[in-house]
Amino acid sequence: MKCYETVWEIFNQCPNNQMRDVFIDEIEIEDIEAFLRNKFKGKDVSWEKTAQPDGTMVYDIVASGIWQRYSFTEL
Repeated sequence: MKCYETVWEIFNQCPNNQMRDVFIDEIEIEDIEAFLRNKFKGKDVSWEKTAQPDGTMVYDIVASGIWQRYSFTEL
């Protein structure tokens, strides 16, 4: 298993509100996409994956109409 620092951002849907919820954690997982499928199980979900130059994997996610971002940095 690999250990990752994760940053989960949930963007606010309210007009004129730039704030968002941010959660930081360390997790051990085998497969990032399997983790995401389980995390958003039962929701209408799609994502776009981007690899950053430092190796961080960033997933822009829409889950049941809510825009979110998950970043995974291997430790």
